[in-house]
Amino acid sequence: MISTAIRLARVGSASELAAAVLMGLGYPCVMLAALIPNLWFFAAAGAVTYVADWYLHQKNSYLINRLNKVRAGLPIRFLLRQLLLILLLAREDLAEQPVFYAAVACFLLFYGLQAPQGALATLIRLRRTMPVVTRNIDLNAVRIPDAPPKALLNRSAEKMLHLDVPAVAGVIAAAATGRNTLAYAGVAATLALGLLYIVALVPYIRRKRRVPPAGAVLKAVGTWLGEYQPTVALYFSGSDDSAYQVNMWLETMEQIDGRPIIIMRERNLVQKLQPTSVPILCVAGGQHLMAMDFSSVRVTLYAANVGKNIHMLRVPTMKHVFIGHGDSDKLASVNPFSKVYDEVWTAGQAGRDRYALADVGVRDEDIVEVGRPQLAPIKSWTGTPANPIPTILYAPTWEGWDNNPGNTSLLLAGENIMKRLLDAPRPVRVIYKPHPFTGLVNKKAKAVDERLQKMVAAANAARAADPRWAGEAAAAQAAHAAARAELARIEARIAQLAAPGRKGGDEAEESRVSLADPQRLAELKRLREEWNDAYWRSSGWWEHKVVTGTEPKLYDCFNESDGMVSDISSVVSDFIASGKPYAVTDSAELGADEFKRQNTAVRAAVILTNSAAELDELLAAVADPAADLLAEDRRVLKRYLLGPDEPTSMEQFNAAVRALAAKAEARNNGVAQRLAGQRIGELDQEADGAAGEPVAAADTVAEQGAEVTPVAP
Repeated sequence: MISTAIRLARVGSASELAAAVLMGLGYPCVMLAALIPNLWFFAAAGAVTYVADWYLHQKNSYLINRLNKVRAGLPIRFLLRQLLLILLLAREDLAEQPVFYAAVACFLLFYGLQAPQGALATLIRLRRTMPVVTRNIDLNAVRIPDAPPKALLNRSAEKMLHLDVPAVAGVIAAAATGRNTLAYAGVAATLALGLLYIVALVPYIRRKRRVPPAGAVLKAVGTWLGEYQPTVALYFSGSDDSAYQVNMWLETMEQIDGRPIIIMRERNLVQKLQPTSVPILCVAGGQHLMAMDFSSVRVTLYAANVGKNIHMLRVPTMKHVFIGHGDSDKLASVNPFSKVYDEVWTAGQAGRDRYALADVGVRDEDIVEVGRPQLAPIKSWTGTPANPIPTILYAPTWEGWDNNPGNTSLLLAGENIMKRLLDAPRPVRVIYKPHPFTGLVNKKAKAVDERLQKMVAAANAARAADPRWAGEAAAAQAAHAAARAELARIEARIAQLAAPGRKGGDEAEESRVSLADPQRLAELKRLREEWNDAYWRSSGWWEHKVVTGTEPKLYDCFNESDGMVSDISSVVSDFIASGKPYAVTDSAELGADEFKRQNTAVRAAVILTNSAAELDELLAAVADPAADLLAEDRRVLKRYLLGPDEPTSMEQFNAAVRALAAKAEARNNGVAQRLAGQRIGELDQEADGAAGEPVAAADTVAEQGAEVTPVAP
């Protein structure tokens, strides 16, 4: 029941739900106390509203956002409480007393102070905002001062409003005791603190505290681009939850032939990227991006099909490639938008065949098979479980934007799958890793996810009480404690290394200080490997796990498991790289033959119905190689989906980059020769008798951008 209430209230936990309920009850109680009147009831109810409000803001509760939408935002709630205090004083027959006038004057003056405080805080933020956010790019050509203390600007409006607490407390105390000096002291404290807040903000509007003007910053970025001369770009735009689509390509970009750069469009996503040595340039404004000189870039890679891609696709001097963020039989893998790119790179022959079958206008000669470089960390199966009992990963995908019941197994089969795994006659360990988007469209999927997590917790509790596992737990207790201590040590060190610069710096300051440090990056990589090892050692090989955060990564879960249950998604295609047995759920109930016909990646899978009765076949294959009837099918399918093992995927990828860069160079040279110095679309100056030096053709083409009309070769 509580979980249902949490879901309906759109809050994240039971404590948030309790705070929301207290706040919802608190304000009516404050009103009732003012009308009765009752000072102590008012004080208690008012304190509850202060604490509940503060807690919900600290948690960034969705409820706070909803209150703002219905004109019950934070300033209104504070004003309401103050007006009710004035009403309380009137009901206590204090309307003609000095304490009443002191309270009224205080709140009027206090609201007068909020205007300059809010204006200053907003002005400082605006003047600290650069047109770009960067990582690993040297911006020493411009002076970027340190950010103001985070305490001044973080939730500044909320902090200012809470400065009314001394006045409210003083007035209530004065009304209760008859000592007006308490009210005067509270009023003086509130007004003094408000003035001090304003005074503390004033120094940060001075010129030397501001970041340089947009023009100076863009000029510095242009200078850096001219010196660095990037040749391969990864371009990305996406939602708040899409940073993983870039993160999966970071290691590939670090190993790419040439001088890589990552170009992004959403400022908030930069903070969500993992540490990398590749330069990152985030340009939020389309006009700024289109004014930059990317003439040295020969190949641009696109990980998602989004509208903002047009700002880079318009540049004719580079070749454009769709690489995507996964390889699966979903419709997203054959999006008709892919026609806009010069080439589409797929992992293997399967991707090529998908486009041919879909007939969406992508020509076969424009498809290049490059493997999947990201799959290098996935270990191949040895043929037998690594632990005394097998580990099965259940990694369902999310419900999808169209909410088709065939997208995810969670809705129709999730509980059946989990129950059969947890109650298997031959015990197995379950790792449950739901998709991070689960419940984004269909709240029923989120509800099932919560029930599955409870099932795993209950199964773990039952195993802890089972004599079969109690001895193992006692024997491993010291080792687990040591691993947990190691985890804490590693996490503390990672936190120190994760963000360069001082704590509390804003994105402008971080752009200044976040230059690549090879030693720091190498230590972070080593620590993450140690963290992953310690994570799995911190619990028993018989204990089920629920993995919902970014760590451990999906591929780490692959390596820890002996088999997997999933849905149609890139997770299945990636898991095939391990060679381990897997099962896929036919949630739409197409039937095994039709399901395999429509979905390449399931041709070597155990096909599950929504009852999950076929799971025994998967568990038998994991436990005994002799019972693994699909091993050869998986080997054949792996090559078809992911390409050959030799040359490596990274070698194939780099070869494709070099080949396409050569095509871009040849195209640019050909255009330059044909134009002989003319601007495309302009009249022949010599024919008009115009004088002047010809413009270099290659530069002319690069400058024209969207105004250029490409000439057919």
